[in-house]
Parts: sequence; C-alpha cells; structure tokens
Amino acid sequence: MGVLDEPGVFDVTDPTGIHWHYQMYGYAVVRGLLTEAEMDSVTTECVDAQRRVMAGELPARYGSTMFLDDAAKAEVFANYVEHVTELSPAVQRAVTDTRLVAMIRQLLGTDIRLGTGRSAGIVYQDARPGRESGYTRIGWHSDWQSAPSLDIWPATAFTIHIDATSPQNGFLRVVPGSQLWATPAPYRNINNVEVPATARPAGGRTATPPPFPMPLGFEKVRGEIPVYAERGDVLLHDAYLWHSAARATDDDTTRRHVRGGYFTGAEPAPELAEEFIKNAAR
Repeated sequence: MGVLDEPGVFDVTDPTGIHWHYQMYGYAVVRGLLTEAEMDSVTTECVDAQRRVMAGELPARYGSTMFLDDAAKAEVFANYVEHVTELSPAVQRAVTDTRLVAMIRQLLGTDIRLGTGRSAGIVYQDARPGRESGYTRIGWHSDWQSAPSLDIWPATAFTIHIDATSPQNGFLRVVPGSQLWATPAPYRNINNVEVPATARPAGGRTATPPPFPMPLGFEKVRGEIPVYAERGDVLLHDAYLWHSAARATDDDTTRRHVRGGYFTGAEPAPELAEEFIKNAAR
C-alpha cells in the first residue's frame, strides 16, 4: 500500500515497493528523501532565482514563456525558472542524490542521463490561480508527446514538492496503468500545433492501444485518480503516463515544485534537441 497506508506513497527505504508500484501503475511518491533543512535550501534558492528573473537580473535563458497560456504574462510574473540547477546548488544536490539516481536506474536501466540539456532543463514551477499567472493548470498529456521525434524514451519524470498539494492549491490527476498503452503522437491537440513528420506514431511500454482516446482538455477520464503529496515528497512518473494538473480552488494559494527528468536513448541531434510540441491545454 505505501507509507501510513497512503496509496502510492513509499518511504525512501523501500525501493522494492517503489519499483513495483511504478511498474504497475506508472508512478510512485517517495517520502523521506530530502530533509527539512534541504527543502528549506531548495525553497530559498528557487524563490531567489524567481525574484532575479522577475527583476531582469538574469539572462533570458532562465525565464520561460513556452509553457504559459499567455506569453505576455511573463512580463508580470515568473511562473517558471528554467535551468534552475545552474542557479541553485541545493536543487543540483537534490536531483543528483545517489538514492534517487539508484531508484531511477532500477526503473530505466543503468544508461540514464539527467535532462539538464533537454529544452528547459530542470525547472522551478510556481502555479497559482491569480490573473497575473500564466500557469494554473494543464490538460491531459503524456510527457513523451512533447518530443515524439526524439530517441530519448522511455524516461522518468521527477517532481520535488516544495508545497504540499490539495484541492485548495491544485494537484496531479493520473490514469494508473496508462503508461502501458501505446498512446498516439498528438496529431490532434487543442493548440493546433503541427506534429513533425519525423515523429513516432505512438509511444508506450507496450504496443497495446489505449481503450479510449486521450481527452484534448480537462475532462474526467475513466479510472483517473488524484495524487497528493506532502512538502519534500518526490513524485516519480513514467513519461508515457497520462496525467494533468487541476487548478487551485483557493485563489490565495500556491503550488511550487521542481520538475525534470532522467532520459535514456541517444543524445538528440542539435537540430532536434529543442523539439517541444505544446499539445496540452492550459
């Protein structure tokens, strides 16, 4: 079951449980990897990096507009700090923790690499429901659909939760087991983004097609569940897992986290490395 009988939540000392749940359902929440002092350092350094982005003290490399619902909002508030490992030693230590790396090698194999060079690299995200915010929620997608031409899959995404999640500040929605489906590339997507001819037609842990199409927006999906996390929890999820993020119900809350991934396969060619298909609804 997991820590304190919470479904999908496992202590860092239980790699067998983490591996089993991840392989079965496509995700696992790891508790106890980071201390409160380490989380304080991550929080302080990420918030300072966000302040420096908003103040124009950092190069454009560290700001982001490509994930937002409206790029103009980045001039008012910084929902994202890209390549945050270059700005925060605490984040760099956390995402390269030997226990985390060992878990991901158990999931993906020994030949893995941290996605610091992939598109936006490791990202600090600050989701909030205010009008100035360009990131409050995200619709159904699987991570591999963002770069279906690249030979970097399978992969494992990690999310370090700075804030605990709840209906009040938003939470992750997942379809357990959907990583086992061969989900089509996002030829149909709500943003009408063109998928390159070099894209794989489908991606998943098996060749079994999904039992129903992935919704284009935020619709309820048969079998979906909420995944809640506490401060300091590290969520691992498969790049083929169907997931979305619900908007906060309380206008005075935030949902902050650090997100990135470990990848397999070949290093992308320079002309492909920046591929990003913005297919998910915002």
